[in-house]
Amino acid sequence: QAQLLESGGGLVQPGESLRLSCAASGSIFSPYNPAWYRQAPGKQRELVAGFTVTGATTYADSVKGRFTITTDNAKNTLYLLMNSLKPEDTAVYYCNRRPGVPLLQWGQGTQVTVSA
Repeated sequence: QAQLLESGGGLVQPGESLRLSCAASGSIFSPYNPAWYRQAPGKQRELVAGFTVTGATTYADSVKGRFTITTDNAKNTLYLLMNSLKPEDTAVYYCNRRPGVPLLQWGQGTQVTVSA
């Protein structure tokens, strides 16, 4: 069964950085591209970063210029480098396939808390 394991979250101060990792049990994102999502308390899950069908990166407007999504296909691992974190980035972060295609079972996510 396909599994996603997110890690790397934590409590940081505004302006600091974190790198999230998503370990996949094999090439389970294939043939679709992976993506990062987040869900803040009381809000719906939203797309944060991903890859388009052409392989280009795409980001939510709120994180453009601050977040970077990358992959290590050899390790079946997805990363999200988050710089200049803001309190509004506080959420549980998840990885999965890009929107519009069959999604995998959601993992437990990793909590990111940005607070002074």
